[in-house]
Amino acid sequence: MAEKSNEEFPTPDLNEFSLNMSRVAAQSQRLVADFLERHQEHASAAPGPADPMNVGKAFMEMTSRMMADPGKLVDAQMNLFKGYMELWQHAAQKMMGEEVEDAVPTPRSDKRFKDAAWQENQIFDFIKQSYLLTSKWMTDTVHEVEGLDDHTAEKVDFYTRQFVDAMSPSNFVMTNPVVLRETLATNGENLVRGLDHLLEDLERGRGKLAIKMTDLDAFEVGGNVATTPGKVVYQNELMQLIQYAPATEQVHERPLLICPPWINKFYILDLRAENSFIRWCTEQGLTVFVISWVNPDEKLADKSFEDYMNEGILAALDAIEQAIGVREVTTIGYCLGGTLMAATLAYMAARGDDRIKATTFFTAQVDFSEPGELGVFIDDESIAHIEELMEERGYLEGAEMASTFNMLRANDLIWSFVVNNYLMGKDPFPFDLLYWNSDATRLPRVMHSFYLRKMYQQNLLAQPGGLEFNGTPIDLGKVKIPVYVQAGKEDHIAPYRSVFKATQHFSGPVRFMLAGSGHIAGVVNPPDAKKYQYWTNEKRKKYATPDEWLAEATETPGSWWPDWIKWMQKHSGKKVPARVPGEGGLKAIEDAPGSYVKVRSGG
Repeated sequence: MAEKSNEEFPTPDLNEFSLNMSRVAAQSQRLVADFLERHQEHASAAPGPADPMNVGKAFMEMTSRMMADPGKLVDAQMNLFKGYMELWQHAAQKMMGEEVEDAVPTPRSDKRFKDAAWQENQIFDFIKQSYLLTSKWMTDTVHEVEGLDDHTAEKVDFYTRQFVDAMSPSNFVMTNPVVLRETLATNGENLVRGLDHLLEDLERGRGKLAIKMTDLDAFEVGGNVATTPGKVVYQNELMQLIQYAPATEQVHERPLLICPPWINKFYILDLRAENSFIRWCTEQGLTVFVISWVNPDEKLADKSFEDYMNEGILAALDAIEQAIGVREVTTIGYCLGGTLMAATLAYMAARGDDRIKATTFFTAQVDFSEPGELGVFIDDESIAHIEELMEERGYLEGAEMASTFNMLRANDLIWSFVVNNYLMGKDPFPFDLLYWNSDATRLPRVMHSFYLRKMYQQNLLAQPGGLEFNGTPIDLGKVKIPVYVQAGKEDHIAPYRSVFKATQHFSGPVRFMLAGSGHIAGVVNPPDAKKYQYWTNEKRKKYATPDEWLAEATETPGSWWPDWIKWMQKHSGKKVPARVPGEGGLKAIEDAPGSYVKVRSGG
């Protein structure tokens, strides 16, 4: 196909281009000077470990294993050579005008190479295919190294992929046709704006790069996100309890208590009216209470996982009974909030407390024997580094945890913004989900250390008697109430194979449901959106593995919310007159979403 080079890559105004390049040079000097100044400020501080995540040791071990089998290394190099020979042959055929398929097909899901020039322009097509060939060879070669323990192999695989993603030609000006076209069309103005954005992000992150994912001024908690009407009816050091206004004249007798994670804020379930799970629940005739966790500072450094149970879920149950005079409830636990919910249910079962009559888990792990890619960050060296950071200030900064999650989807959540903000020089698009994602919370030192070591590293929650709270040993097997377990098929944070393990631990009836998409979109998928799908299995038997369960499951298009509400209504009791927040046994403290959720972390 003939290229339209003049249209694709316009000729710049050389004078203006030169001026902009001078501005880029000046901004770059400012960037370097700022870096050196910050480096000098911290030079007197005690130096930290050069490799806190122990990545170097993992790669040294991998290299020694590779060198121990030189024949396999030679085979790998020959395979790469053969791949390049085939790629060059295909490139030559294309230059001769022949129609040939790509030597290295581009995955349909890869958004980095969607511009037509990556396919139609022979130079950029070759660059793209060369990168795909080399990156696949590198990841495959590393993955096939024998003799590594499982954790080291996972760490090497993960960080190899991080390197491969970083080296994508889409991340550089001269090898990304979209960026190159913009640079020529604007005479380099995009790079000037991009450096301004980079400096702003470094200043906002106090020397660390805090990539701006969305327009932070476009949203206001309680203004255009988290707007479902309600009242805060109870609060303590760790949380505010919100009771939402009813949307129907009659409601089910048993209220619903939602326990979100305290790694992020609860309003992921209440972004906008059209996708608010909380609002939708009120429209289905449920009285909804939600825990809004505090954004802790150094004063709460010693708050424990046990405190989150006592001052969170258990305190909320007491407050609900005071507020509406009802003892029995249903509950939802989301992610870390679900892990806490499971521990609380086991504690309540051990104490004979039967107030919770049915529970739903959203993407929640209770058995961490297969934690997924987050397991890369769970070893003694990594946890010790995190504990050292927390010891200095009493908490883990929310941005540090967010960076870990972003690394799990680096192309979508890191490099796409590097290209848009810094290379294209564009402002990030206003997006409520990304605003929420940027509104991370801190994690108290004692609680987070316990969570990493006792849950992720030692997997004690899954072991009968492995943990005790308030002096009471707990056992998930003692939980006999009905349970609904939701997982996301593409979840990178709580993989569905890990979430499925919950079905092996609870003794009561468990309904497992697998939703399309991931950790967020797999949950926040309202029926009107008509997106994704979900799988259910109506056979009354216990499956040992998620593969066996999925092989006999039925796929249904659209949202899983209607399936869940049918299950929930069976456990929510008879209909009674709707309750108005603040008019029962607890008076309103302030309007929803309350003040705790509005406290932002630094950076």
